[in-house]
Amino acid sequence: QVQLVESGGGLAQPGGSPRLTCAASASIFTANAMAWYRQTPGKQREFVAGISSGGTANYASSVKGRFTISRDNAKNTVYLQMDSLRLEDTGVYYCNREIAVGPPLSPWGQGTQVTVSS
Repeated sequence: QVQLVESGGGLAQPGGSPRLTCAASASIFTANAMAWYRQTPGKQREFVAGISSGGTANYASSVKGRFTISRDNAKNTVYLQMDSLRLEDTGVYYCNREIAVGPPLSPWGQGTQVTVSS
């Protein structure tokens, strides 16, 4: 059974550094590259960062150098450390399988809202 639970969002100031957490069911986590996505009103969900089962990370150009994705396979958890936040980072953040290696798992989690505002 697919279960994805995101947390850690909230209101943050520009330049802030929140950390998002995604807990996934063990059955889907271990063998899958995982990723974070974000969605803003009126836009499609977009890729933010991905990490292979072995820990190799890749990033969207808009967040490269500011965000860091990591995973703890023992805890079936993936993290997104967000540094140097910008207003345009506002959105609902979701985790799921990295689409580059397979279709997204269903259902998506509820996501976690990050609002960057001064």
